[in-house]
Amino acid sequence: MNELVVTEIQIIPVKPRNGLVAFVSCIINHQFYIGNIAIYTSLSSQEGFRLVYPIKTLPTGKELNCVYPISREIGDIVLKAVVIKYKELLNKFA
Repeated sequence: MNELVVTEIQIIPVKPRNGLVAFVSCIINHQFYIGNIAIYTSLSSQEGFRLVYPIKTLPTGKELNCVYPISREIGDIVLKAVVIKYKELLNKFA
């Protein structure tokens, strides 16, 4: 498998609510933009956070996943890159 590169990570903090702490966008492999990824706190995650990818809700109420990692390994790579950037942001204001 080719290496996954996560760049141009942009984080928008929000007032914490039900574990939601920020939204993030990023570029994958310098070719694919993903936006509206939610960052939630997570006690069960080694990183302390989890990502929730965008979902489209149809008028019928059915939810469709718009974009998401296909494997755990890829999801972990994106999560680690995002968490590093989020912690850097927190340290700036600490």
